[in-house]
Amino acid sequence: MSITRRMNRIFQPDGRALIVALDHGLLDGPCPGLENPTETIAKIVAGGADAVLTSYGIAHRFAKELAPLGLILRGDGAATNLGKHSDGPSSSLFFNMEEALRLGVDAVVVTALPGSAKEESSLKNLATMVSNAHRWGVPVLGEMVPGGFNSGPEYRTQENIAMSARIGVELGADFIKTPYTPGFEAVTRTCFRPVVILGGSKRGSERDMLVDIKAAIDAGGAGVAIGRNIFQADDPVAMTAAVAAILHRGASVDEAMAILQKGL
Repeated sequence: MSITRRMNRIFQPDGRALIVALDHGLLDGPCPGLENPTETIAKIVAGGADAVLTSYGIAHRFAKELAPLGLILRGDGAATNLGKHSDGPSSSLFFNMEEALRLGVDAVVVTALPGSAKEESSLKNLATMVSNAHRWGVPVLGEMVPGGFNSGPEYRTQENIAMSARIGVELGADFIKTPYTPGFEAVTRTCFRPVVILGGSKRGSERDMLVDIKAAIDAGGAGVAIGRNIFQADDPVAMTAAVAAILHRGASVDEAMAILQKGL
């Protein structure tokens, strides 16, 4: 199977993808909203998710539930949040392509942290995964987070995000996951592969999240890869549907909020 065919399991014909990240258990264990993967997966499928980004364990044990979705496997890992704070899953590669292919993956994801203490090692992980994955026709999602997952706004500038995204595709990533920043067109214009925005920590305002998603799409973004802001929502089905409406139907923020408030 080619990279193009696998990418088409993730991105819809409109070129956009609603990816729900369910890999948080690798660092946090049974975090709120993800205690029962069967229930969580059913909700995002019902809401219209296109793909899931998840761990080996969930991909292996919940293959039937995940069958309707594109499957992106987290290929790297880091220290957990048990007793200390991790700076994201980018310490080493945990799974090889033989293991990923046994799961029937459509893509693998590796995090790289330009500008952080893990810059060189995480970029090397990305390059290594690209080399290994492309031998088998498997696309790679480069999760590019300038300064690291705990970095402040001084790292997450338009210039730094655009640079990080471009570094990811220069290393061979087939699509990019990165933070949203105002003026996102500077990121998408200079990155010659699709760019989706990450969600980050659970937000206090659902409207603010939908505003950012709409702005990212209007600026040329190709979708989202969001976890906690979907599966920890009061109504994960409706939240998934609201995001899907913006991505695939061109809905306004007000129209998406109406879906969220009405529920499904």
